[in-house]
Amino acid sequence: MRTAQDIMTTEVITISPEADITEAVKILLDKGVNGLPVVDSTGQLVGILCQSDLVRMQKSLPIPSLFTLLDGFVPMSSSALLEAEVRRIAASKVSDAMSAKVVTIGPDMTIDEIAALMVDKKFHTLPVTSKGQLLGVVGKKDVIKTLIPHS
Repeated sequence: MRTAQDIMTTEVITISPEADITEAVKILLDKGVNGLPVVDSTGQLVGILCQSDLVRMQKSLPIPSLFTLLDGFVPMSSSALLEAEVRRIAASKVSDAMSAKVVTIGPDMTIDEIAALMVDKKFHTLPVTSKGQLLGVVGKKDVIKTLIPHS
């Protein structure tokens, strides 16, 4: 059975968490990729920035519902959630807009398991890591290529 390490792309385009959002947008558009793994100076994966994170920046800020209690206004949603949304919408650095909770796969994960994860969770690209170090990425194209018989 083939695994992630057999099909992964090892020449991965990455970006620093300190990079400007405009730099990330340019890379995504120029390279035609859906997402960029965000790595620190030691090569540790700290997040991922996807096109959907950038699209989210374009939406308007949801105004929380309010109700009156003893002549005071009480928000119906958490102020922490509102603050996080403001940071994402107003992001100027990759670290502000990236998703820090990244689903990763190990190099020994089988293609069947990778395909199931992509379909079930609607992922387009999965970083392959070992001990937090980015080894490569497996995208939908990498999985589809396995359908072509070896010559």
